[in-house]
Amino acid sequence: MIQIRKNIAISDTGFLFDPFTGESYSLNSTGLEILLMLKNGYSLEEISQKITEKYDIDSETFERYFQDFISTLRLYHLTENE
Repeated sequence: MIQIRKNIAISDTGFLFDPFTGESYSLNSTGLEILLMLKNGYSLEEISQKITEKYDIDSETFERYFQDFISTLRLYHLTENE
């Protein structure tokens, strides 16, 4: 399971702040929704089901975008070491 670092501050508008580096990031509404599900312990399958139903996209497309999103989170060290 992918875990977002506990010290990452997330606003309701999609603003992320990393107190360790001082960096801030901005997410769109879908990215925010996915990030909050990750923080709340949702599995990939649960996230995929919710997003594909809500936004009417196929699971393969979601999986591709999800993996890109996770790669970006890892690149900026916003996830826990796995």
